[in-house]
Order: sequence, then C-alpha cells, then structure tokens
Amino acid sequence: MLNNLNLEDILFIDIETAPQQTDFSELNEDFQKLWEKKSTYFRTEEQGPGDVYERAGIYAEFGKIICISAGVITQRMGERFYRVKSFYDDNEKKLLTQFNDMLTKFMSHPGKRLCAHNGQEFDYPYIARRTLINGLPLPPALDIAGMKPWDVKDKLMDTLQLWKFGDYKNYTSLSLLCAVFNIPTPKDDIDGSQVAQVYHQGDIDRIIRYCEKDTLAVANLLLRYRGEEIIPMENMQVV
Repeated sequence: MLNNLNLEDILFIDIETAPQQTDFSELNEDFQKLWEKKSTYFRTEEQGPGDVYERAGIYAEFGKIICISAGVITQRMGERFYRVKSFYDDNEKKLLTQFNDMLTKFMSHPGKRLCAHNGQEFDYPYIARRTLINGLPLPPALDIAGMKPWDVKDKLMDTLQLWKFGDYKNYTSLSLLCAVFNIPTPKDDIDGSQVAQVYHQGDIDRIIRYCEKDTLAVANLLLRYRGEEIIPMENMQVV
C-alpha cells in the first residue's frame, strides 16, 4: 500500500505543546483542584501536584499548542527536497486559525493525507480539542466523529501505527525508529521534555527548528518503510 502512495500528496506534521501557565501556583483554584485530581494517576506519594505540573502540556485540557510545523516532499530534477512551514504565536487561537486554514486548503484536493508519528493518539486529537476550546470550527480533515476507522486511517496516517503491524500494546518512539533506520536524529538540540522550559524562557526559535526537524524525520521514516533513500537535512527548505 505504501508504495502506491504519491508522496507529494502527504502533509507531514508535528506539534509542540506546553502547560497553560509557567507554574502550578498560577492556575486558578478550580484548575489547581482539577490538576491535583488528574495527576493522582502518575505522581508518587512524595510528589504534590505542582511537582509534576511540567507534564500538563501533554493534556489538551491543561496545555496549549505553541508550534505546529507542516512539510511536504517535493522533487526537482530527480532529487527530493523537503519544504516546511511553521505556525507559532503566543496567541494559540491565531496559531490554530492560520494552521487550520492551510490544512483545509491542502486537504481540499483529492488524495491528500496527513502524516504524523503517534498522530492518532496525540497530534490529531490535540489539535482538534484545542481548536474547539478556542471556539473555532474543526477543519474537515479532523472532523472525524462517526467516520469508519478505515476511512480515518486513509486520511490520517500515523508512522507509529504503521510500525505496530497490529500490535496494539507496542509503542516505539520516533527517536528510536530514527536510530533503527539510520535516520539522522532531530534531537540534536532539545528534546520533548525540555520544550516547556525553553518556551517559558522565551526561546521559541529553538522549538521551531526542533519541530521542523521532527517533521522531516517522520517523512524520512515513511521513506524507509518504502525501502527508499532519505532526504538529507541540507535538502530541507524552510518557507
């Protein structure tokens, strides 16, 4: 199936998220209580809710999107290139409006697909949930309520799901698969655990570069699944 895909019809995406506030103490009383209840499932007896607040960014109810990068594979004179654009703003509603408008235009053409690593469990639902929280309409590509599972998978590709081969208990990180398939790792500056800290330090540029490299890694992983050569980092073009 993968070898029948037109690679130029695929939009590779990645999102970076952070907690709503820089510190647990900045939450209002209601959300402090709600986070205390939510965090009960993963903190130790010695930890309070504030000790694990850095994890709030992975939950759409307590976090926010700070960057979305989206890229496509192109070909020129027999050589493949990767063009990527990032959407970022302290105003999440503005960021989502710009990304969702682009997504709707891209997906309006027949045969277009999205692709992300762990997209079905994280990126796609996170974007959809934050879109609704911000009072925005869902882009058609993410308005999947009532759709058949095979119809969803046809539009929303996931390199993690492709790697599972039906093994639902298995999780394999993008960084591990990059190592397995000899793909240059995008984790050369920061990793996911540092994103919130870097963001609150005001260094959004580092996060953007990190997010863009992740999308190239996902594209290269799909190429490896097809038994093809990867796109080198020098062929990545930021637009």
